[in-house]
Amino acid sequence: MVRLTTIDDVIRLLEAAKSAGQAVEDVKAASKPVAKKAKRNASAYSKRYGAAFKRLAPKYKTKAGKWKKDGFKRCAAAARKEAKK
Repeated sequence: MVRLTTIDDVIRLLEAAKSAGQAVEDVKAASKPVAKKAKRNASAYSKRYGAAFKRLAPKYKTKAGKWKKDGFKRCAAAARKEAKK
């Protein structure tokens, strides 16, 4: 157990921990090549569902823009039904 008697001891300890942490991160970054993750293509169904949801949403919202009671659930169900057609 380390006894810290002054604020200077605490500051030195924190600075040492910070520099050691940076060194570890630098080693990890250098060891792995960074590969860009390819973005997935949206399916035709998900595009239809998204469009239907956006079109139907105002019907299930209040004038203030909040969802009505069970509005989100009912809107999602209606959008799924429409996208399925």
